[in-house]
Amino acid sequence: MKIALSGYGKMGKEIEKIALSRGHEIVVTFNEPDDWNGKEDHLAKADVAIEFSMPQSVVSNIFKCFDAKVPVVVGTTGWLGQLEHVRTVCREHNQSLLYASNFSVGVNLFFEVNRVLAKLMNEHENYEVTIDETHHTSKLDAPSGTAIKLANDIIDGLDRKDVWKNELTPNFYEVDILSHRVENVPGTHVVSYQSDIDKIELTHTAKSREGFAKGAVLAAEWIVGKKGVFTMSDLLKDVKFEGFSK
Repeated sequence: MKIALSGYGKMGKEIEKIALSRGHEIVVTFNEPDDWNGKEDHLAKADVAIEFSMPQSVVSNIFKCFDAKVPVVVGTTGWLGQLEHVRTVCREHNQSLLYASNFSVGVNLFFEVNRVLAKLMNEHENYEVTIDETHHTSKLDAPSGTAIKLANDIIDGLDRKDVWKNELTPNFYEVDILSHRVENVPGTHVVSYQSDIDKIELTHTAKSREGFAKGAVLAAEWIVGKKGVFTMSDLLKDVKFEGFSK
């Protein structure tokens, strides 16, 4: 499979390493806005593009992939305010998009457990929920896209919560998210339910960027030949992961 990489920083290089180890070819890389000039032919030769760039450029990059009729897998966060517009354009032009706040298979299983626990907590109003997320200092957005998804899934499942805030608040209807930026932390997320007598915690700790990169490559392999807008939930329903950890 021929892959175009949009974003060639630490994540892009990790994705390249995983892709090459699985027998794929990187046909072009884009890291700066000027990199797109004159490389349209290279993009058109790709079977799929993987996008891990910057929030301010991601939508433009997605549309360039649509114009080239190249399916695109997007892991960049901080742009989901424009998601509905991008979904509409994708469907109107019969293109292919898979986006995720986090491509780690473990995190996506973590999402599933979080949704189940949120619904169970409707029967236990004495528990208050918070989300704590810690990432490396190079991460520009806060809260993380993963924390936002965790919060939104809690809001969907837990009747007493209506909105999230990136701070501690006294309001019972808000999900509080606390964000921390620390050197050399790939990503840790903790969902805590605390009462006066005990605490329940769900924790996911990434050991490196490798899990994110593997998931992105798997998503790229999966989306080729499909049309429409997809998420990791669609992929998880369709793919067995035995052997992918190798």
